[in-house]
Amino acid sequence: MQSTSASRRAVYTGMFDPVHLGHIDIITRAARIFDEVIVGVGINPEKLPWFSTEERVDMLKQVLRGLRNVEVQPFEGLAVRFVRQVGASIMIRGLRTVSDMEYEFTMSLTNQTMDPEIETVFLLARVEYQHLSSTLIRQIAAFGGDLKKFLPAELVPLLQAKVREQPRAVALAAAAASRE
Repeated sequence: MQSTSASRRAVYTGMFDPVHLGHIDIITRAARIFDEVIVGVGINPEKLPWFSTEERVDMLKQVLRGLRNVEVQPFEGLAVRFVRQVGASIMIRGLRTVSDMEYEFTMSLTNQTMDPEIETVFLLARVEYQHLSSTLIRQIAAFGGDLKKFLPAELVPLLQAKVREQPRAVALAAAAASRE
């Protein structure tokens, strides 16, 4: 394979509320493929996160500290604009299920319409992570379930503390998650 002088920079965006083992697997695999990976921690106006943007950025920085070619940044607005803002032209998306594929395909076409020079690269979730979602993990946490199989060990106490700090907000989020 010939190397080029141009850096291959990719962006992986999400809410990461909280970041889980499936996210980390996608980021780690992307870091092996691309020269640089920027993890964009976004805001979704349709969701009420448990953790602030700053907390989510800090969690990601903590669990990704061993990946030298990965950077974590917060962003607001459209992901496609963030990709351009950081000088990238590749978006990474993880796929767990057929329904993910349907959603991500539509999103990819929309992004391509907004900026035809941005390519989307899909990475399939490993079998052991296909069932993971931050929504499911928040629900497990709200009901006092064991989080060790879903989160990096250093994040388990943070999620448990969040449940203790905000029991009413957590209960409402858990109820909302169970209706989704």
